[in-house]
Amino acid sequence: MNYTLHQLLIFLEVVKQQSVTKAAAAMYMTQPALSIQLKNFQNQFDIPLTEVIGKQLYVTDFGKSIAEIAENVIQEADAIKYKTKEYSDLIAGKLRISSASTGKYVIPYFLSGFQKRYPGIDIILDVSNKTTVVQNLKDNEVDFALVSVVPEGIDIEEELLLENKIFKVSNKNISTKESPLIFREDGSATRMAMDQYYKKAKERKSIKLTSNEAVKQAVIAGLGNSLIPLIGIKNELNNGELHIIPSKGLPIVTSWRLVWLKKKKLSPIALTYLDFLRENKEDIIQRKFDWYLKFKSPV
Repeated sequence: MNYTLHQLLIFLEVVKQQSVTKAAAAMYMTQPALSIQLKNFQNQFDIPLTEVIGKQLYVTDFGKSIAEIAENVIQEADAIKYKTKEYSDLIAGKLRISSASTGKYVIPYFLSGFQKRYPGIDIILDVSNKTTVVQNLKDNEVDFALVSVVPEGIDIEEELLLENKIFKVSNKNISTKESPLIFREDGSATRMAMDQYYKKAKERKSIKLTSNEAVKQAVIAGLGNSLIPLIGIKNELNNGELHIIPSKGLPIVTSWRLVWLKKKKLSPIALTYLDFLRENKEDIIQRKFDWYLKFKSPV
């Protein structure tokens, strides 16, 4: 066989996109150019890698097995490239992390020192709700995911970072007994915590918003009260826009954790980041989250 790494990358993109047209766009190639390379790769096998039914491209079982091998080949090739740069003190590449929305108050502090130490590495941080983050992890589109609740049904490894404390929060000028509850959208970790906390409560008038920031602003505006992670309301507590309502069973405490697929072969860059994290996380927590560690729950 006489295939190239570029042909492997093309085939993997076709498998990912399930479309020659979309794969060509993703790789900044013309469709004819990509089709030629895909055909040259296919010609090295007696068994079809793909098939077209109607107008839809499908990857055969044989093609899927070749794609799995191709993924390993590309990772090994990357390892050679990164190892060479590492020995030259020029390690470079991409680190991809998907973070739950409230994680935006956490993960940047665990990345800044790493980026300064390895300026050649591009950090791609996607912030979304838990459902999207977990899907990105399942689809192997990221190196790591930052979550506060362990995803179900996935074999993962994890590195614990910081406690996540969720309090009931209100604007001082509204009645906490009669005001509506402001919920996050379905699928968010905070929404799961609220559903669990209020599962025995009677049905109440509620408002549903699609981001933690929107919930915070709605509470500040006096639309209602909500359960909000402490990590995201430091300034609002200090300036009096929000206050914590002492409540039985609160705070809810989980842990922010960096997770990755158990069977995933981490890239040299991802392994380098894990080494950095394990070496420096305690120092980062003490320096950057001192206020959080010392926060006293109101009685």
